[in-house]
Amino acid sequence: MKLLFIGDIVGQPGRNAVKTLLPKLREQHRLDFVIANGENSAGGSGITPKTAGEIFSAGVDVITSGDHLWDQKEVMELLASEKRFLRPLNYPPGTPGQGSATFPIPNPRAQTQDPILIAVLNAQGRTFMPPLENPFLLAAEEVKRLRERTKIIFVDFHAEATSEKIAFARMLDGQVSAVVGTHTHVQTADEQIFPGGTAYLSDAGFTGPHESVLGREIEPVLKRFLTGIPQRFEVAKDRVLLHGTVIEIDDASGKALKIQRVSESV
Repeated sequence: MKLLFIGDIVGQPGRNAVKTLLPKLREQHRLDFVIANGENSAGGSGITPKTAGEIFSAGVDVITSGDHLWDQKEVMELLASEKRFLRPLNYPPGTPGQGSATFPIPNPRAQTQDPILIAVLNAQGRTFMPPLENPFLLAAEEVKRLRERTKIIFVDFHAEATSEKIAFARMLDGQVSAVVGTHTHVQTADEQIFPGGTAYLSDAGFTGPHESVLGREIEPVLKRFLTGIPQRFEVAKDRVLLHGTVIEIDDASGKALKIQRVSESV
């Protein structure tokens, strides 16, 4: 099977990029499943049922999130009712929503009618990030539970420190199909497949305006650095790119066969 993971979708430019480019990418790569991080899809910060609806309508199957989860109060509706929306696994017990889920995928390349089952897990790092439960301990336990249902497991690890991302992925090598990092909005060039068969990329980048500072207008960010005075960071508009990665996975073993970075211009 082949899946596409789309890096952090930023504001309306990012949503438009997904709507415009995803049909072509589905055909070009013969995609079976699409996952996107949508935590910045509403005005550049947070997510709402409306922006999630746009992303799903564009062809995304599952939306993950991160530390901007709570920036829009309407997110509570998504957490309560949308099974295709994930929040980081390592929030304390009792937090609304879910950190992982499994999804059936039709298998057109097999004679059997049984669908392929894929699990998606969302976790958040702790280094330079808001304090949550230990993602290493909780993810290891959750992966063990998920593997009772399927060997095809994709992990979005939303974290700041590259060392934490690599260590987390190394811990899960051979237990999951892929670990892809999000949060920094800078696409890295370290795509690889670990010895145990887990595909890895430190950061998928972001989908939105790249004539910017991480998707925001340049001047207010510069003014903040120069003066220390709080500024309103509006979403930028120009040079819109879709960033992400395509991963090919062996259906039977769940091991990654290939990983390829994606950077497409609108």
